[in-house]
Amino acid sequence: MVGLHAEQFDYPLPEELIAQEPAPRRDDSRLMVVPPGAGSVGIRHRRFRELPQWLRPGDCLVINDSRVVPARLAARRAGGAGGAVEILLVERLDGGEVPQHQRWRAMVRPGRRVRPGDTLVLAEDLTCRVLDRDDRGGRVLSFEGPHVEQRLRQLGRLPLPPYIRRQPPDPERYQTVFARHEGSIAAPTAGLHFTPDLLDTLRAQGVTVARITLHVGPGTFRPVRTRRVEDHVLDPEPYEVPEDTAEAVAAARRRGGRVVAVGTTVTRTLESVALPDGTIRPGRGRTGLFILPGHRFRVVDALLTNLHLPRSTLLMLVAAFCGPDRIRAAYREAVRCRYRFFSFGDAMLLLGGRRDGHPVHPA
Repeated sequence: MVGLHAEQFDYPLPEELIAQEPAPRRDDSRLMVVPPGAGSVGIRHRRFRELPQWLRPGDCLVINDSRVVPARLAARRAGGAGGAVEILLVERLDGGEVPQHQRWRAMVRPGRRVRPGDTLVLAEDLTCRVLDRDDRGGRVLSFEGPHVEQRLRQLGRLPLPPYIRRQPPDPERYQTVFARHEGSIAAPTAGLHFTPDLLDTLRAQGVTVARITLHVGPGTFRPVRTRRVEDHVLDPEPYEVPEDTAEAVAAARRRGGRVVAVGTTVTRTLESVALPDGTIRPGRGRTGLFILPGHRFRVVDALLTNLHLPRSTLLMLVAAFCGPDRIRAAYREAVRCRYRFFSFGDAMLLLGGRRDGHPVHPA
């Protein structure tokens, strides 16, 4: 499919359906199960804790174990210029070999006031120098102080999306229970619904749980502003696919099981490292893969995902997976049934994606 435009991925959403806090218990969230078909035919409404009913022995569930860093920082310009500045750390640029110095790529606001050569003060014992601009409007910052790592953690706040108006009482609710490797500026939100007990239940019924790491950056949420959607460019994000995950996917293929991706981050990672036979290459890298309708899925057979913003690249990915008409019908149903949307909202299980040109059937 070519010649796509952002308005094709728009939909009306009442503001009160944007979730401002997580469900009382992670797996209390609702789960819309979307099988292959047309319109809203066959859509089921369940709770996330019922997910094991829709998976079967031999399936491979792939999760993203990236952890959100406390990346939002308040600062002020040094000297007489003064003025408050907000910093959003995006990616560490050094290897951490000098504990009292760290270089980061960051977004700053208001950007027009922050120029190379400026010094920003975060606390009496922590400052940063603005080294350069990057090609996406960000800055390269060098933090200096006696305990940089510790102070950044103490001063930083979770970088919640702007549509969430307050920090959750328990910051861990914006982390998955399997979060392990720090590096994301936003949670891989499809994973927020899992509990340790639910994962144990899936393993006990013969579902393999495998991990990848993809650190979510600002490019995932950057609005599509190009006239043609295909001209939009995603910022590359770092990933790692372990050897045992590649083996788990290959084993699922051999036994006829499905690969179930937990979220768009997992989907993009697996499809980025896909081989023609549906297996994957282990290793590290960066991916800027932008999945649009017409993409030929080689690995992912089913997709667990939250409900995404209108005109977003994430919505375009799920439309590619199950078809634009089908996803429009599912979103209309979600609004009609008062599902909770976005990061702290409810989930969907999309079945019947296309791999190697053939339909993939649900359990």
